Amino acid sequence: MSIVTDTTRSRERIVIPGLRGLRSGALALGSGAVSLAGAAAILGVLWAIAAWQSELPGPISTMGTFWRLLRDPFYDNGPNDKGIGLQLLASLQRVFTGFALSALVAIPLGVLLGSNRIVRRFFDPVVQVLKPVSPLAWFPIGLVVLQSQPNAAVFVVFICSLWPTVINTAAGVSSIPESHKNVARVFQFNAWKYLTRIVLPHSLPYIITGLRLSMGVAWLVIVAAEMLSGSAGVGFYVWDSYNASNFEAVLSAILFIGIIGLALDRLFAGAGSLFSYPEVA
Repeated sequence: MSIVTDTTRSRERIVIPGLRGLRSGALALGSGAVSLAGAAAILGVLWAIAAWQSELPGPISTMGTFWRLLRDPFYDNGPNDKGIGLQLLASLQRVFTGFALSALVAIPLGVLLGSNRIVRRFFDPVVQVLKPVSPLAWFPIGLVVLQSQPNAAVFVVFICSLWPTVINTAAGVSSIPESHKNVARVFQFNAWKYLTRIVLPHSLPYIITGLRLSMGVAWLVIVAAEMLSGSAGVGFYVWDSYNASNFEAVLSAILFIGIIGLALDRLFAGAGSLFSYPEVA
């Protein structure tokens, strides 16, 4: 009898944690769906009120345009008449190009600022002066230097998405515990081993958070940059639809922008959760 009881208890110890994991995952998924539905409902109510008191199109007419754009997103009738899918792809190409270039510069610069107090004191005022500059102000600079409107848009993405990664990387490197540094001294790590065994592993969650913020900034500024550049992209699509008084298309494009932005943010949030770990005292 005691053997059966012990066997049953051991099975309970094995099965119940799995059931709890499945239950917690289902609860998290359900909670996320409820939150998303609630946010959509609140947005729809506020949208309907704003449309009732102005000439703004309502949710119903806008959703009709949204689904029409979604049914044929990749048509191409010339440079000024492309589907929303092609416009989004053009914007994403510029965003990822500028974002990749900014990451290549921001991560080493952040490591340098975080590991050297003198360099940090020298460069911190520069970062704080350049960080709040509007993307609309950077666009003419990029246009003069690069002599290309699409490349100027990439430059705007690059310069505006630089700072969150620089600041977060520097914060991660500067917060390395003294015990980690003592380990490196005891084992006589050289500069490369100290960077790869101590600095980067400790700073990786900070770096990913900075990249997540930088991607949000990049997706934000590309719309403004493409409005000025006049080249294919979702920003150009919004401005062209506004000039044609097609406000349903404008609002539909805003919905597409928000959905893509949410997907990019969730992507980096998932990557961040893979590399997060509790601090050991």
